[in-house]
Amino acid sequence: MANKRRRPTSIDKNDITISKSKRAKFTLENVSLPEVNREGVVLVTGAGDVGQLGLGPDVLEKSRAAAVKLDNPIVDICAGGMHTVCLTKEGKVLTFGCNDEGALGRTTEGKEDAEFEAGQVELPSKVVQISAGDSHTAALLDDGRVFAWGTFRDSHGNMGMTLNGNEKYPYEILKDVVVKKIASGADHIVFLTNHGDVYTCGCAEQGQLGRTTERGSSRNARSGVGKGQFAKLLEPLPISLKPSLKLHFDNIWASNYGTFCKVANSDKIYVCGLNNYNQIGLKELVPYFTPTLSKDFSKYRWHIISSGQHHTIGLDLDGKVYAIGRKDYGRLGLGKDCEDAFEIQRVKDLSDKKVVHVACGTATSFAVTSEGELYGWGMGTNGQLGTGEEDDCEVPTLIKSKQLQDKKVFRVSSGGQHTVILAVQIVSNNSHGDA
Repeated sequence: MANKRRRPTSIDKNDITISKSKRAKFTLENVSLPEVNREGVVLVTGAGDVGQLGLGPDVLEKSRAAAVKLDNPIVDICAGGMHTVCLTKEGKVLTFGCNDEGALGRTTEGKEDAEFEAGQVELPSKVVQISAGDSHTAALLDDGRVFAWGTFRDSHGNMGMTLNGNEKYPYEILKDVVVKKIASGADHIVFLTNHGDVYTCGCAEQGQLGRTTERGSSRNARSGVGKGQFAKLLEPLPISLKPSLKLHFDNIWASNYGTFCKVANSDKIYVCGLNNYNQIGLKELVPYFTPTLSKDFSKYRWHIISSGQHHTIGLDLDGKVYAIGRKDYGRLGLGKDCEDAFEIQRVKDLSDKKVVHVACGTATSFAVTSEGELYGWGMGTNGQLGTGEEDDCEVPTLIKSKQLQDKKVFRVSSGGQHTVILAVQIVSNNSHGDA
C-alpha cells in the first residue's frame, strides 16, 4: 500500500486577530454547481496501485485513458489523493481506491479486491454534488445536508474527521445549516450556505480554514486547553471577517491548502491559505490565516478556479485560461523558459480555444474545450497526463488515445497521481447507411 503523504507546515510567525462577523440577512438564490444533466463514460489514467483507477487488481498503471466499466450512467467525477468518486444520474455515489482511512465510505474489509472496483455509498437522499480530498470525501444532498467520510491529515499525521477519529461511513458533518455548495482541499472542506456564509473545517496549518491564528492552527494548540481547540478545527465554523465588511458570498473553490470565496454580486475574491508561490494571488509569500482580498484575482470574472499544491489555474466567463504560481514540471503551461508567475498570466497556447472546464492535480493542469478536446500539462511521471508517456508537458498538449477518439470530453478531475475523465460518446450521422 502506498505511503500517505505528509503536509508541509506553515512558517508565518505573526498571530492574526480574529473578528466575529455579523452579517445582515441574505438569501442566496443561484449557485454555480457542476452540471449533472449530461451522462458520460468514465476514463482513467495514471497510477492505480491502490485501486484508484477502478480497472481491477491487475491494472496498476495506465499512461493513456482507459474506460472504466460501470453499471450506472455517470454525471460527475472527482479524483481524490488516492481514490475516485463518481456521481450517478440517479444521485448515488460510487467510490473506488484506497480505503485505509475510510475515504470510500463503505465496507471493503474481507472482500477480495473490493477497493479496485466501484461500490455504492449508502446515503439518505439524492446527491447533487461531490468533492474529494487526499483522504476524505463529501456529498451535498438535494435537501442541503452534507455528509462526509474519511479523515483529515496534518503535518503530524492523521487528525480524524471527528474527535472519535476516522469516519468510515457517511456522517452528517454540518447540522441545522442549509448548504448550497461544497469544495474540498487536500485536508479541508469548505461549505457555502443558503445565506451566503462560508464555513470551513479540517487542517488549518496553512491558513486554509480562514478562521484561526497561526498559533491556534495546529493540534498542539490543545496543550493546556484539553480538546477544545482541536474540536473547533474539526467542527465546521464560519470564516473570520471584519463585521464592518458585511460580506456575503455566492461561490467558493478550494485549493490543496487554500480557500477562494467570491463576494455575492461582485467580482471580488477573498482568499486564505498557503501562498508560498503566490498561488492564492497575494504578494507576501506567507500563509494567510484570515480571508484577504486578492486584487489580482478580483480583476477577472471567474467561472472556475482550480488549484494544485503550488499553482492555480483559472477559467473566466469568456472561456479564457489563466495561471499563477510555481512553474516546475510545466504545471503553469506558460512554456519552457517561463518563470514562476507572481501575477495571473494568460495561457497563450489556449488563446484560440473556447475552454469550458479546467482542473488541477497536485502538479498537473487540464483544460476542456467546447469541441470536447482535452488538453493537459505539468507532471507526467505516473502517466497522469494520459499522453502515453511519462514526460512532463510544459505547454497545453492535446490528449489523444484510442478510447478518446470517438468521444467528447466535458469534465476532468486530477488527484495526486491519477486523472479521471468524463466524456460523451459521439453518435455517427451515418447510422442508417445508403439507400
